[in-house]
Amino acid sequence: MGRTPPCCNAVGLKKGAWTADEDQKLIAAIKEHGEGGWRTLPQKAGLSRCGKSCRLRWSNYLSPAIKRGGFTSDEEQTIINLKTTLGNR
Repeated sequence: MGRTPPCCNAVGLKKGAWTADEDQKLIAAIKEHGEGGWRTLPQKAGLSRCGKSCRLRWSNYLSPAIKRGGFTSDEEQTIINLKTTLGNR
């Protein structure tokens, strides 16, 4: 596949599942410093993770912009209309 980013090869970086404490540290750091600057954010947050891991954790799980739950009736109708118009493409 692809290469591992150099930041992820550093000795002492934690890999694997995130803990609730790490999630809270990441959320607090992003509230304080804002999104972006992912390479320096782990040090500011006191995490021993690479910036890529922090960015992916935020964008895929922790961001308040992520919508969870079922589709609304409007969304379901849009899906049905598109399926009728476009088929299985």
